[in-house]
Amino acid sequence: MADKLRTLQNLEHLQSRYLGTGHADTTKHEWSSNLHRDSYASYIGHPALLEYMSIGMGESREKVRAAMVEKMVRPVGVKNVEEEG
Repeated sequence: MADKLRTLQNLEHLQSRYLGTGHADTTKHEWSSNLHRDSYASYIGHPALLEYMSIGMGESREKVRAAMVEKMVRPVGVKNVEEEG
């Protein structure tokens, strides 16, 4: 019983610290939005990866960075109303 309680407390701690882990009330849209935002933030935060992606896209690094920052506003589109329930 103590192990189960400790496991639940650890899970709650992780969920409060890292948004990407989600929780029971997290919708699919919220989870995928967090995942995409975390990915864009990682791409922007690693200059070598951003440079690699900009070369592949044939754009300047700053244009690619600006496009990714804009995509962080609404990364997966409009929330589906039917999803709430």
